[in-house]
Parts: sequence; C-alpha cells; structure tokens
Amino acid sequence: MPRSQAIKTNQYNKWLEAIKRKIKSAQLKAAVSVNTQLIELYWDLAKDIVSKQQEANWGDGVLEQLSTDLKLSFPDINGFSRRNLYAIRQWHLFYNTVSEFVPQPVAQIPWGHNRLIISKIKNTKEALFYCKATAENGWSREQLEISIKNKYYQTKGKATTNFQNTLPLLQSELAVETLKNPYNFDFLGLEDDALEREIENAMMQHITQFLLELGKGFAFVGRQYSIIVSDNEYFIDLLFYHLHLRSYIVVELKSGKFKPEYAGKLNFYLSAIDSQLKNEQDNPSIGLILCKHKNKVDAEYSLRDIQKPIGISEYKLTQALPKEFKSQLPTVKQLEIQLSKEK
Repeated sequence: MPRSQAIKTNQYNKWLEAIKRKIKSAQLKAAVSVNTQLIELYWDLAKDIVSKQQEANWGDGVLEQLSTDLKLSFPDINGFSRRNLYAIRQWHLFYNTVSEFVPQPVAQIPWGHNRLIISKIKNTKEALFYCKATAENGWSREQLEISIKNKYYQTKGKATTNFQNTLPLLQSELAVETLKNPYNFDFLGLEDDALEREIENAMMQHITQFLLELGKGFAFVGRQYSIIVSDNEYFIDLLFYHLHLRSYIVVELKSGKFKPEYAGKLNFYLSAIDSQLKNEQDNPSIGLILCKHKNKVDAEYSLRDIQKPIGISEYKLTQALPKEFKSQLPTVKQLEIQLSKEK
C-alpha cells in the first residue's frame, strides 16, 4: 500500500492518536516528577536554613548572602531570590508542624500555588485541603485563588441532602462532597434581587465560570430541557451529567426563599429523567435546588420522605454595596456642592 494511502486509514489514525496519548502522558509524568523534585529541594533547603540559623544564631541577613551566592553559582535557575528564600523558609515552618517530610499533596502542586496557599491560609488542615483539591482538579493559580476567595473549604459538602437515605454508601459520600453551600455567583454581575430568568441567562453567558463554581465533573447537557410526560411538556431549568458520579444532575433555580413544594416538583423531574434518559450503567439521577435563602429545618423536613436523592443549597449574588462602603461614599448633594466649588 502506498504511503499516502496508509496514513489515511482509520487504523493508522487510531494508532497515531494512541501514540499522542502516550507522549502526552509521558510529558505530564515528567512535569510532575520535575515539580516534585523542585519542591523536595526547597524543603531540604529550607530545613538547612532553619537549622543553620538556629545553630549559628544567624539573622535574616544570611538569606541575602545565600541568595547572592546561589544566583552566582546557578545563574540559569530561578527561585534563589532573597524573597523566595524567605518564602521557602516560612513554607517549611508552616508544614513542619504536621510533617517531618514534604506532605504528599504539597509536593504534587507547583511552587507558585504553594506560595499562594500559605499566603492566604493559616491553618495546615485547610491548606492541605487546597493542595489536594488543586491536584485533583488541575486548578490554575487564578482558579485556586478564586476557590479560596469563595471559601471552597467551608462550603464543600455543606448542602442539605437526603443522600444518606436514597443512595448507596459510596455514591452518597461522593455526592455529599460534590455539592456545596452556598454557591458564589458574584461573577454573574447581578444585583441581589435578580429574577430566575436573569440569573439563568447570565449563567449561560458565563458558562465556563459557572461550571468551575459547580466543581469538577459537571458536563452541561441543556437549559430549559424539555421532557414529555403524559402528553404534557415540562422544562427543567438546567440539566447536567456528572462524570464521576455517573449521574444526571437536575438543577432547579429559585430566586427567592426555599419552599417545600419545590422538592416535590424536583422529585417528579427526577422520576422522568430516570425513566427517559438514564441508561443501565448510570447511577440514580440527583436533584439540586438552588435558592436565595433556605430554612434548614424546612429543608430537612421537605426531604425526609422523598425517595429521590435531592440536595438544597443557597447561592449568593453580588451585593449592591457593603454597608461600610456606603457610609464612606459622598451623597449626591455633597457631590453637587463639591462640583460647584470647582467651577
């Protein structure tokens, strides 16, 4: 077979794709390996710095000298500035309280991410949580910073759910960890009194950020997704498929306070999705009610005898202005007086 014909066959294309996957996998492993080696080097370097400063009673001035000498000896290697050496030492002292060696989650993420975490987080348990979440989700530094700002550690797994009674143990635990409370939708740029359709429209315009806020594994299926039951057409606000849960996720968006009847309506939608879309290999579909406010007792009572897995979470939109800022801003009258003086 001529060479030009061989490269056009499906067999060759599949083989080529397999080779590409192997190369990419090797590149990823190499990058992870190099990063791990760098983090371990920084750990040992920081350990030596701390030890020498204690033994010889050297002050922080030694970092300036060490920085100069290391940069002269290794001009092609970044990371030996006085500022970075100081950060390395602080980072080591922070984690050394819980481990003699570099904690595994810490070694799995880039140094820039490590610096960001210890600059924002003062609790080692929370810091290790963000290290692990970064590695699992493949967060960029910007995504990590957004997650910290939105208090991902405090919100993860905090939704009100009935998963323990409606899902198998392993799926229940994963589903609980998947949902948050509250969700932060400040990237939508909407005021606190925005209506459901406005929020939904903004979500579609910022779908990438919306999926990032939902978390890893959510794949968007449709908006106002149509289902037919007994010749009647119903519309689901948002429909997703979760790649790790292997479940459809039905999201109902409410602009006000949670009401018990919302759970009954969502239970109906889940029955329809399980009957019409769910395949044999899929797990039971899961419902999520996103509302502005919820009463925890009302939410728990509403889910108590529901047979389908449902979670209830709050969301937050951008506030017009915090009260402390409002008090510092001039009034319209004050501005008019000031402008008249400047004429």
